[in-house]
Amino acid sequence: MIRSLFHKIFLSIALFLSTFAVVTAQHDEHGHAEGEAKKEFNVGEMIMHHIKDDHGWEFAHGLTLPLPVILYTQDRGLEVFSSSRFAHESTYNGYVKEHNHIYRAGAGGEPDKSVKVYDFSITKNVASLLLSAVILLLVFFSVRNGYEKNKGKAPKGLQSFLEPIILFVRDEVAKPNIGPKYERYLPFLLTLFFFILVNNLLGLLPGGANLTGNIAVTMTLAVITFLIVNLSGNKHYWAHLFKPTGVPVALLPIMIPVEIVGVFMKPFSLMVRLFANITAGHIIILSLLGLIFIANNLGGEGMGWGVSWLVVIFSLFMNLIELLVAFLQAFIFTLLSSMYIGSAIEDHHEPDHGVGYEGPAAH
Repeated sequence: MIRSLFHKIFLSIALFLSTFAVVTAQHDEHGHAEGEAKKEFNVGEMIMHHIKDDHGWEFAHGLTLPLPVILYTQDRGLEVFSSSRFAHESTYNGYVKEHNHIYRAGAGGEPDKSVKVYDFSITKNVASLLLSAVILLLVFFSVRNGYEKNKGKAPKGLQSFLEPIILFVRDEVAKPNIGPKYERYLPFLLTLFFFILVNNLLGLLPGGANLTGNIAVTMTLAVITFLIVNLSGNKHYWAHLFKPTGVPVALLPIMIPVEIVGVFMKPFSLMVRLFANITAGHIIILSLLGLIFIANNLGGEGMGWGVSWLVVIFSLFMNLIELLVAFLQAFIFTLLSSMYIGSAIEDHHEPDHGVGYEGPAAH
């Protein structure tokens, strides 16, 4: 247990120091123009630069992985080139990049928004999504091979690490909330849990993409859950929406719209909860690190170094919290999804009016 705690603390310190280096490099980019006087450090610009998607994957200032830009226009067809073409100039091959959006360039180099440009580029978030998919495939093929080799034996290595988590999702999430039909939905719930968890953890690495802090990604996960819930719903589920049990007829015009709105609010809450929690964590850590450079601008290097020690403590604490949140948000999203599925497929039960399922107690 002590060794495990030591490893967690060491990981947090490594994450912080690496992140600190990235932010320092970013500060040099925004705070100093080469051969010019120092400019004021812009915290908001630095934060948005790190949490937004981009056509290149920047790990640190000067260390950027170019990604393919894939564009389609009706008059020019499909065009593919490297994002490094936009590294030094915002215009290339008749296209202009503005605020991370690519438009057709006008005569003066300004964006011509009258021409529709379809952008199918492999951005940082898309590349991170593909990376997480590869990681999950490698991990779980390894686990599957472990089960085939160790039949009837104790699990080893990665298999022994993941088996308790898989059993936890099955026994504490799927079974209690879905019931006897849980096996049908268990693969989806496990995929959902590990996909969110892996991407949450990847987002904590220095230079990592903020994938689960992208509302388009969380919306897609929520929509998939929404479709599974409503396509699996039995007649009792739909009857409850349009004729809630025990509700007087006079209240139906109020209750039916409320129930229908509730159907759409469930996936909406899933989408916003994951997006807001992950993004807020990144913003808080980056804001804390930005305080060092704000202090440096206001009071010189002495104040910057003086503030840095306090920032280090709070940033280490926030990194530990973020590690917890990475697991917690994956668990909450999976738990709520299983509850929504369970409510859609459960059998109809008459109200027991306070009497338990075992019937009235014998006296």
